[in-house]
Amino acid sequence: MNAKTVWESFKADSETVVEKVKALIHEGNVRRVVVQHAGHTVAEFPLTVGVVGVVLAPVVAAIGALVALLKDCTIQIEKDDADASSQEEQPPASKSA
Repeated sequence: MNAKTVWESFKADSETVVEKVKALIHEGNVRRVVVQHAGHTVAEFPLTVGVVGVVLAPVVAAIGALVALLKDCTIQIEKDDADASSQEEQPPASKSA
């Protein structure tokens, strides 16, 4: 069984982003969280397996603060998925100068 990297993205609104990110991280297969605004990467948070509690709180707080400040953000989640046949394997949009 080969684990594949998949990307899940969603538009963020400040009311639900913290709960959504927490729920995704608690699934246990999240490797990275990327916050984008207007197609540019604003912040990137690498996560390791087993990140919980005290280490997770600042990451989720930072994501919530960024979304509140920037208003129109896209959150992209990089995950390991053993059964990735239904999702595409593609990285987030790269930074453009």
